[in-house]
Amino acid sequence: MTAEPLLVPHADAGILARAVAARLITRLVDGQAARGEASVVLTGGGIGIALLRAVRASAAFDAVDWSRVDVWWGDERFVAPDSPDRNDRQAREALIDHIPVDPKRVFPMGYLAPPAAPASGGDADGPPAGGYPAPEAAASEYARLLASRAAPGASVPVFDVVLLGLGPDGHVASLFPNLSGVTATEAVIAVHDSPKPPPVRVSLTLSTIQSAREVWVIVAGEEKAEAVAAAFSGAGPIAVPAAGAVGRERTLWLVDRAAASRLASG
Repeated sequence: MTAEPLLVPHADAGILARAVAARLITRLVDGQAARGEASVVLTGGGIGIALLRAVRASAAFDAVDWSRVDVWWGDERFVAPDSPDRNDRQAREALIDHIPVDPKRVFPMGYLAPPAAPASGGDADGPPAGGYPAPEAAASEYARLLASRAAPGASVPVFDVVLLGLGPDGHVASLFPNLSGVTATEAVIAVHDSPKPPPVRVSLTLSTIQSAREVWVIVAGEEKAEAVAAAFSGAGPIAVPAAGAVGRERTLWLVDRAAASRLASG
């Protein structure tokens, strides 16, 4: 069972980031009160990283026991580990490097291995420096990590919150309209044909996103307004992947006024 999406508008992108930060802190505190721990799936993009900065700046920041939070990512660019395009690098700079997280509970997606130097005495066992020779290997490893944190018999955890940005074409994570990733049934997939550079990525699938208790789609800017309107006009997930991003208990579209500007009033 999934929750119908609820639109929550905000005056502008700055207010949106601060409001979602407060909402996220509360949700993590509630999860820890109920189960002793909590989990969040992070997103990249301008508003996603602004949200993390707002969490760090919040007066309620210390209400969360950050050592008992599992941190995941919805997707990642399959690039070098030091690339500024990496979602996890941006998230670390904005928040993770500044909070008392347990490093064993932070799960970045795999990255493109740097070229291996010739090894004396035989080849090294496995890809160098934690990288992967292909995004399929990185996707397989992330699926294994998800399963390791799932309940017995389940393949993925029940996340407290999945945070997602929205592309102007309606994509979420690295699931793009009319591409095969939208209908994939695996937990995690490799993406080779992203229309948004870089083309090679690793992404959670809609079925994994739908395992969350709550899914929040966070949207700022008029350039996203058509996609927001399409998602609320009955479009399906093949045409608008965001339409398939729904939580078990609650689905929120947290938007600024510009992003909501194409929605019919009344």
